[in-house]
Amino acid sequence: MSEQITNDGGKKGITLFVVVAMTFMATLDSSIVNVAMPVMSGKMNVPLSSIEWVVASYSIIICSTLLFFGRLGDIVGKPRVFQCGTVLFTAASLLCGMCRSFIPLIVCRFIQGIGASAYMANNQGIITELYPKEGRGKALGILATAVALGNMIGPSAGGFILSALNWNFIFWVNVPIGIIVFLLGLRYLPQSRKNGEPMDKTGSALQFGGTVLLFGALIEAQTIGFSNPYILTALLLAVIFIALFIRLEKKRRQPLLELTIFENPKFSLNLVCALISFVCIAASAILLPFYLQDTLKLTPARAGLFMMLSPLILAVLSPICGTISDKAGAEGLTLAGLLLMASGFLLMSRLTERSWVGVCAVFVSIMAIGQAFFQPANNSLIMSACSRDKLGIVGSVNSLVRNLGQIVGITLSTTLLYGFMSQKLNQRVSDYVKGRDDIFVYGMSGVYLILVVICLLGAILTAIRLFQAKRRVIQAGKI
Repeated sequence: MSEQITNDGGKKGITLFVVVAMTFMATLDSSIVNVAMPVMSGKMNVPLSSIEWVVASYSIIICSTLLFFGRLGDIVGKPRVFQCGTVLFTAASLLCGMCRSFIPLIVCRFIQGIGASAYMANNQGIITELYPKEGRGKALGILATAVALGNMIGPSAGGFILSALNWNFIFWVNVPIGIIVFLLGLRYLPQSRKNGEPMDKTGSALQFGGTVLLFGALIEAQTIGFSNPYILTALLLAVIFIALFIRLEKKRRQPLLELTIFENPKFSLNLVCALISFVCIAASAILLPFYLQDTLKLTPARAGLFMMLSPLILAVLSPICGTISDKAGAEGLTLAGLLLMASGFLLMSRLTERSWVGVCAVFVSIMAIGQAFFQPANNSLIMSACSRDKLGIVGSVNSLVRNLGQIVGITLSTTLLYGFMSQKLNQRVSDYVKGRDDIFVYGMSGVYLILVVICLLGAILTAIRLFQAKRRVIQAGKI
């Protein structure tokens, strides 16, 4: 049985706050980690190709388990799974802060990712059930604002923490927030009931194994090459596991992933556009801290303040754009957002090692405005394309695409970066070349040009769908 969510205005608002606060905590953690990567690389004496595992391990485990937790939310109740994720994430944050070396930190980040996956798979489903269709875009816009605020506060907080304290403290800021959210959730999240449906355990194992092997191999290949027998074996096993997973899901009466939801072209296209946007944003986010700190020589504190710019714009514009999408339609906003993001990436490709930081701020602002236009509108289109009994799995698929885009963006960005840098230097490169800022800028410029092409592909797909929809309306009016 689906959980019943109260319509009382006050309790409804607190329930929304609980869900939004947990999302804020997750993004706060991610943004703090991003700005800390150059410092962590130096403190733990590991290269850029290794330190990216601090971010990648978190995203990989989320992608590997989101479908499982989304289905589990439909079976035992989304609030119950959400609360379990809150506890695990908070405990793992405490453990991350206690780490003193690289390997234990990566293990704790995996645990942290499992907790994050449990609530990420169910937060949009809870919100979509909480609000009727006409208020859904605004509510999802508030959720996007929480993401923006977490990203806004994280870099500045991380920069000041790193200036005064050890990097371990960047994880401990999650602990008090997690405790408060959990206690509020005990009282204000709705009660959950089991529906007795079975869990697709075999499908869960295949999807987990395929995802971990695929992205783990792609990241390690940046250092040891794709010709390595271990990398080739891992990639082959990943393809086999994913193929078996898809074949199994087609036969299951109650699958982990209902492939029939992708038969809706509107849902599938918006999901592809979401993937494109998150790939591009993640690819940019992994490069920017190194450009600011290593190329422009900003301190961690100043770099953190700079990185507040984009989420600040998102925090202000996302609710406004969500409300506009409810009233005027979301399709046009998604197209405008993708075009603005492509423009921002093109401008970023023109930066040099001597660029003024103010010019970089303008270019980042253009990207952020495009993101604010796109995200709430596209989320509303995705979540509105399903029935209420599928909100859990659709919400988890949407979150899976977001996190899949992030790990693809990280992998794509660093792979292209090393490739361009190696081409420029005429030797294999897998780290920032000290004293040769021009080498990094050359590689970064090439990555941003690729992102322009990817973003324009999404814009073209959106424009085609928008044109077809208007043509159907015109034809219907002539009948």
